[in-house]
Amino acid sequence: MKVEFINQEENRLSFLVRGINYNIANALRRYNDEIYVLAVDNVEIASNDSSMFDEVLAHRLGLIPLIMDKTFTPKDKCSCKGKGCLKCTANLTLRAEGPKTVYASDLKSRTIKPVYPDMPLVWLEKGQNIELVAQASLGQAKKHSKFSSCLIWYRACPQITIKDCKNSECIDICPQKVFDMENGKITVKNLLACDLCNACSEQCKKIGIGSINVSGSNEDFIFMIESWGQMSPKNIFSNICEKVDEDLACLAKEVKKID
Repeated sequence: MKVEFINQEENRLSFLVRGINYNIANALRRYNDEIYVLAVDNVEIASNDSSMFDEVLAHRLGLIPLIMDKTFTPKDKCSCKGKGCLKCTANLTLRAEGPKTVYASDLKSRTIKPVYPDMPLVWLEKGQNIELVAQASLGQAKKHSKFSSCLIWYRACPQITIKDCKNSECIDICPQKVFDMENGKITVKNLLACDLCNACSEQCKKIGIGSINVSGSNEDFIFMIESWGQMSPKNIFSNICEKVDEDLACLAKEVKKID
């Protein structure tokens, strides 16, 4: 397996993985659900005079992306055995009085903070107030989507072959601007931008001169990761690979027991 980075932004990353198959590609995508991410998991509301029900407010708190503290331990692996302690649980408090918009930045904690402080939670009218205590812990997206670290997807790397096609209409119809004309011949200038729509090959068939064949590779795949902000896309992919290695090592041990 070989990994080639294509493009990287603050919370977005695209890269090419060579030498795998669809089963492995889908496993890498699904293993995002195995990564531990910090999120509000328990809320105790002392006062809520807003128009928002307690359940909805608690749901909103759970979906706030929180910057992850690397020293945290998952509850199921903590020495407290899931009871909740400083090693696996962080407390957040919220006290607000209207009139005002309550934002994620109004959540106070010594150890963690929201990724997006300006995320609105609820509007309080004059005389209305909210007072609550929330607990955040590490969890996995396979148990609840609030523990999701990112959006990750993949597509097959395009393979394009051009035969005797010289018509500029086949270039112009491509929505991703994959082709170019050089010395009267159509050439591929941006292969990885192709999304396998086959508009070019269909146009070639209409014209009836030459051909452009577009297909997806069975062993090379383009991955895209868009992080919610708790972790960088590179760290997410590294954690995915580490989790895969960990599970494969466990599987190998169980197989040896059979022998």
